[in-house]
Amino acid sequence: MIELSNVHKTFGPNRVLRGVNLTIPKATSMVIIGGSGTGKSVALKCVLGLVTPDSGTITLDGQDVTQGDRDAFLARFGMLFQGGALFDSLPVWQNVAFRLLRGSLKRPKDEAREIAVEKLRRVGLKPDVADKFPAELSGGMQKRVGLARAIAAEPEIIFFDEPTTGLDPIMSGVINELIREIVVEMGATAMTITHDMTSVRAIADNVAMLHDGVIKWTGPVADMDASGDPYLDQFIHGRAEGPIEAVR
Repeated sequence: MIELSNVHKTFGPNRVLRGVNLTIPKATSMVIIGGSGTGKSVALKCVLGLVTPDSGTITLDGQDVTQGDRDAFLARFGMLFQGGALFDSLPVWQNVAFRLLRGSLKRPKDEAREIAVEKLRRVGLKPDVADKFPAELSGGMQKRVGLARAIAAEPEIIFFDEPTTGLDPIMSGVINELIREIVVEMGATAMTITHDMTSVRAIADNVAMLHDGVIKWTGPVADMDASGDPYLDQFIHGRAEGPIEAVR
């Protein structure tokens, strides 16, 4: 579904991606792990076309992501942002239905609201939440609203950027379960970036370890603990000693 081939990206003297190769099969959940500042978000932005690689190719269903109709391309994606990224001035239902109220996916207002309320229900929020504003909700509820928005237009591909950041362990578990259920239910292709190993084990089919601008290891999540890769092993067990230097 998504393939990155020898992707490089530099910002000034900072070589962030140094030849990333990664394949994400259709209807599977890929989780990219790695320390802060290793290029996980840059890789995601390159797939979306928000950042243009210096070299290499990225294809979606065999089509170069830099070619073709941009609106039609983006309509295939849903996105759960790290900080929720809800619009403070819009009630919850309009946040969820944001794409359904404008552009090529536009629906009548009543229909858009109906879809929004249904998606809120799918993530465990009651209909009365629809007319509240984001500031009236807890962090966990805001994250669920963001998830409802990500799935509102029934996308083929969903990206999750640090989906459990800032949440307590119980709410993190709830969000992980929701993500897993929804991805399987929709038959969507999912790409998640995180350093929360509990999330990795809950939502991944496959895992890729990004370090120093390249994929050090990739494979099924079931093979992760016995990978034999020193970078992956140090990261998943949180060891200070190993090939990954801890910033002191």
